[in-house]
Amino acid sequence: MSTPPPGGRGLTVGLRKSRRRDPSSTRWLTRQLNDPYVRAAKARGYRSRAAFKLIELDERFRLLRPGLRVLDLGAAPGGWTQVALAKVGPTGRVVAVDLLPIDPIPGAVLIRGDLTDPEVLARAVAELGGPPDLVLSDMAPNTTGHAATDHLRIVALAEAAAEAALAHLAPGGAFVCKVFQGGAERQVLEPLKRAFASVRHAKPPASRKESAETYLVAQGFRGRAG
Repeated sequence: MSTPPPGGRGLTVGLRKSRRRDPSSTRWLTRQLNDPYVRAAKARGYRSRAAFKLIELDERFRLLRPGLRVLDLGAAPGGWTQVALAKVGPTGRVVAVDLLPIDPIPGAVLIRGDLTDPEVLARAVAELGGPPDLVLSDMAPNTTGHAATDHLRIVALAEAAAEAALAHLAPGGAFVCKVFQGGAERQVLEPLKRAFASVRHAKPPASRKESAETYLVAQGFRGRAG
């Protein structure tokens, strides 16, 4: 059963012109005000519209269930952490890691640190009480506007998330990672195909159509020997 946000159609909200606001800022604000996912996230108490991306991916791939241990990488501001917590319930465990601070989320363990630091990941796994059953990454770098630089940053984040999953996942576990269309994901995709029973691409409805983002969903981790 899909979960489209309420009020998908309605009156378009416009903005008055302002000398203090440049045209790009005005376009962004207008899009936010007229985005049904933004409104739904606010109404349901999610910290970002991105929460619906995980909800929709879970509906399709059955990623989350009670009792799972979940590692959420690049979790700020915490929308995916909120969804994961609700799904795994009191018998599960969710640990969120990010370089940025995250406001407290009751029931989740929040770690501020660099996911490429082995000590940070070791602490996260320790807080989970065992290897994660699911590793999530909705990370995206700050863009510079320079295509080659941005490409390298995107690939580096995806690779770091994949390496964390391959190093720590429990056998049979799953990994979800944001990548961007256009070949950037190839060097991330190949090791995942060797280590998981199934690796698929998915673009949830909550992902804006104009965005090049897509997600790799890897399931059935064969273990580090694979």
